[in-house]
Amino acid sequence: MIHDLNSGQELTAQQLAERLAQASRVLVGEQHDNPDHHALQLWLLQVLTDRRAQGSLLLEMLNPDQQPRVNAVQADFNQSVLREDLPAALAWQSGWDWALYGPVVRYALSQPYPILSANLDSSEILSIYTQPPAFSGTYSAASSVRAQLLQQIREAHSGLLPEDQIPAMLAVQQQRDRRMAQSLLAAPTPAVLFAGAFHVRKDIGVPLHMVDLGETERPVVLLLAQVGARIDPASADYVWYTAASPEA
Repeated sequence: MIHDLNSGQELTAQQLAERLAQASRVLVGEQHDNPDHHALQLWLLQVLTDRRAQGSLLLEMLNPDQQPRVNAVQADFNQSVLREDLPAALAWQSGWDWALYGPVVRYALSQPYPILSANLDSSEILSIYTQPPAFSGTYSAASSVRAQLLQQIREAHSGLLPEDQIPAMLAVQQQRDRRMAQSLLAAPTPAVLFAGAFHVRKDIGVPLHMVDLGETERPVVLLLAQVGARIDPASADYVWYTAASPEA
């Protein structure tokens, strides 16, 4: 099921595609380990390409230090040859299951638009975690936003994360969101971002950082969620519900 969270209207997949095709920036939030979400992302890229000239695809799963490799692979990518060494050529990180992400990446590599990093390098994350920098933003640094993110961090770690580590984790989360916003604003449009659902949410994630960076045009946010999840209309424009899978 697909819902327009602003009107409450239920949409067909084709109706959703037509609406997304009109947006200059589309943010798609996934559950990283859900195969259905990756299948839908591939479908979205294909139908958007049919409807417009795509400007760029940004991935949370790519760090800046991988960008030269991605550029080189894409420059001589032959879609008729499925390279067995593709993950190695891209320096793909093992934390992102290639079995899930591979089809999306292979398709995007065969397209004329660039695939761009939207994350921080590991060295940057370590630096932020070790010594969190001062963070500012009228919207993204609001106490209500930070409170929601802190709660999400606790829940994501099943309540097992030591409390004294949580502020550093919050700093990393918000700096990731800030980097995604910066990358989006610098990317050729129309642009699509694939990232975790909490990163793209309108009420706590990248869209707030975009406003703090001076962007006046709001992106369109689509959340991919499992049946039974409660999605607040303030967090997205559209939600696409997929079958629920057991929680790990």
